[in-house]
Amino acid sequence: MNSALLWDAFLRHLLLCFVSVGLGTLVAVSMGIYLFNRPRHASLWLSLTGAIQTIPSLALYGLLLPVLGIGLVPAVTVLFFYSLTPILRSTLVSLRQVDPVLTEAARGMGMDRWQILRRVRLPLALAGILAGIRLSTMYIISWATLAAFIGAGGLGDLVLGGIYNYDFSLILAGSIPAVLLAMGCGYFFDWLANKFSIPEAPDHE
Repeated sequence: MNSALLWDAFLRHLLLCFVSVGLGTLVAVSMGIYLFNRPRHASLWLSLTGAIQTIPSLALYGLLLPVLGIGLVPAVTVLFFYSLTPILRSTLVSLRQVDPVLTEAARGMGMDRWQILRRVRLPLALAGILAGIRLSTMYIISWATLAAFIGAGGLGDLVLGGIYNYDFSLILAGSIPAVLLAMGCGYFFDWLANKFSIPEAPDHE
């Protein structure tokens, strides 16, 4: 197969994944910071984002087609919605699991609420937040292959082409890089955790 075609599909897949996860991280972490001490509102937003995840991705693509058309924009929009729940949940759980003794000690040292958040809660919650981003990234790398159905490109184009043409080598050319990308992202987050000496993330299961 043409290596240039494979490379273009891989780069397109990277674009789909990292734009959607990047936006999802920005929004979900911000929401988690705002909602962690507002449990009633947090439950509502978790239910809402969780409900979005129950919608099959192809159905959600179809719902957005009349509004956003085909191509990159609807694909990134759908993947962005799917990226929210793991990051939001991990952010909320991690912020709430910070030892109250530490926050009380910081308050006793004269820190206000935002200083405690920035200097105590967020550093201690970083491991859990990274775990949520990692999980979300794994999901999005897989789901991004379906974006080929609406003309967004990526490795899903190769998989679909292989299915339509009964070409198993083309299916492998699309699926193997996706698997390697997911593994590479997992190793990257492990490296990031080790580099900054982040403690092991709490188990959210």
